[in-house]
Amino acid sequence: MKKNMLYAAPAIALALAALTACNGSDGKNDDSSKPEKAASPAQSAPDKDRYLTAGQSVTGKVKEDDAAVTYDVAAQKIEVGTEADTKKMVQDPEQAKGMVPATAYLKFTHKAGPALTGTSDAADPTRVFADGRRGALVIGAPEDGPGCEDPLDIEGWKSGESHVLCETYLVPKGAKALEVQWAEKEDGGTPHIWKFDAAGK
Repeated sequence: MKKNMLYAAPAIALALAALTACNGSDGKNDDSSKPEKAASPAQSAPDKDRYLTAGQSVTGKVKEDDAAVTYDVAAQKIEVGTEADTKKMVQDPEQAKGMVPATAYLKFTHKAGPALTGTSDAADPTRVFADGRRGALVIGAPEDGPGCEDPLDIEGWKSGESHVLCETYLVPKGAKALEVQWAEKEDGGTPHIWKFDAAGK
């Protein structure tokens, strides 16, 4: 499940629409200000013991191709951009006004299982939260920026090898607390949560 630059703007539009509904900005529904209840790793109730700091690692399994691969996973940092950066990512800057990109850097170390024959899905369950609310995924964001590796360029990932994969979300400018969440399963898994300050550290 990889990103395509051609779909960046529409995908952001849909994600921002969902984010707006979650924030209850239209005032039409009293329940709209409550977090979404759909089962997903980013929205499962976290266990306080699962809170981690930058660089701490957890072990989890990801289905790659037709087999499970065990990874050590560590969120290293979040890099927060500017509104000017956001304008370069969206077709309609007004739609993303007040939002800034937040890129999560995760280091994945292949610990057990077969070498990969295709593109890794290890980073797909990554989510970024700001002040308790899930950000809007930027589909089509460059995956090979400074310090990041494009999964399409990683061939034959085998046990013992580590790679840094990144995911970018739009979050409100000035958010005080940031989180990176990652789960073994994309649907229903309990997430591991790394906490960061406003500077992404």
